[in-house]
Amino acid sequence: MTTRAWSRPTAPCRRELLGFAAAGLLAYAVDLALFTCLRGPAGLGPLTAKALSFVAACSVAYAGNALGTYRDRRISGLRPYAAFFLVNLAGAAVQLLCLAVSHYGLGLTSQRADTVSGAVVGMALATVLRFWGTRTWVFRAEGRVGSWTG
Repeated sequence: MTTRAWSRPTAPCRRELLGFAAAGLLAYAVDLALFTCLRGPAGLGPLTAKALSFVAACSVAYAGNALGTYRDRRISGLRPYAAFFLVNLAGAAVQLLCLAVSHYGLGLTSQRADTVSGAVVGMALATVLRFWGTRTWVFRAEGRVGSWTG
């Protein structure tokens, strides 16, 4: 038996997925470029550089989603940005958890294993969490919480 959640995405859902992906790719590029600049020419430590690049990337992703993907949803104040930031922190925690389980729990300690667990598996799971959290808690439509209809 096929349910609505597993059927082919509707046009609004497809637009939402593409918009979310575009905002996320732009945010990733900002994160990577800023981290590289802060670590290199600016000479900041790795944790400071990453924290600053993470906040900047979250801000870019939020703006991309608020002004693009979810522009038809009414939002105001700091609550949506704070919720978006928390959803992204949860995504970062998922990536770190995948890396920790693989590296320390399973003993897969090579650079390749760390990359696969943190940047591939962790990023995939974190992206699903971020998409769900963004549409459910940040830019939810009136009267719905996370439905798959547009």
